[in-house]
Amino acid sequence: MRVRVWGVRGSQASPGPETVRYGGNTSCVEVVAKPGHVVVLDAGTGLRRLGDSMTDDVERVDILLTHLHLDHIQGLGFFAPLYWPEVEMHIWGPASTTFDLRARLGRYMSPPLFPVRLRDLTARLALHDVPRDGTFEVPGVRVDTSQVSHPGSTVGYRLTDVAGRSLTYLPDHEPALGVPHFPRESRWTSGYDLAAGTDLLLHDSQYNDAEYASRVGWGHSALSHALAFAELCGVVRFMPFHYDPSHDDDFLDALFADLPVLPAREGMELELSDA
Repeated sequence: MRVRVWGVRGSQASPGPETVRYGGNTSCVEVVAKPGHVVVLDAGTGLRRLGDSMTDDVERVDILLTHLHLDHIQGLGFFAPLYWPEVEMHIWGPASTTFDLRARLGRYMSPPLFPVRLRDLTARLALHDVPRDGTFEVPGVRVDTSQVSHPGSTVGYRLTDVAGRSLTYLPDHEPALGVPHFPRESRWTSGYDLAAGTDLLLHDSQYNDAEYASRVGWGHSALSHALAFAELCGVVRFMPFHYDPSHDDDFLDALFADLPVLPAREGMELELSDA
């Protein structure tokens, strides 16, 4: 399973001539477990760069949306393969008790917010409501889903390839919310079933402890909570993700200094192997 980061809800450049080191695009991660098929986790602004990199040998794309906040869908209209007639395109998103996924995405993909409507896209498009707690298959990957702690209808994803290698994606997640003395040894902790024993966990790490104290209930984690959650779940590798856009690169360097983590950076690519 090959993983590439295209957007991290990124940082800003530190003062000086340096370019952004972590990345400025919003959430988007590419996963390839089978030739000709691409799984995309969220459709933030990083999706445009992903689309520009794709070649015409891609037969099918599955976009898995955790939720429909704008920073997770604003790249959709700029994703080149949505305009390729030969591509089979599936968009998955959390179910709602009021409107299906097509109706909700159609609010964004229509004038006056966007000039192109969903019905005008030329790819072979199918939209699917994701069960809040369930499993479905896409080519080469089993996808497990669960409702997680974040405002609105939000799901987390665990992707497992045919070799049993797994990636868990929880970009907007507040597992400490309402949990006394977090973390506690409990399978009832939000996201636990998705993350337990996973090979790679990409997890919300938006705040430091001081910032989180005034933002409880906003749906995001302090880095210390994300680390505690990773330890509770026994993950193999933890990747901080979804940075606060007000944090510059120097702030993030200091936040991650001397920690056993692999901070997400745009363009980062890694292969999940048996090791």
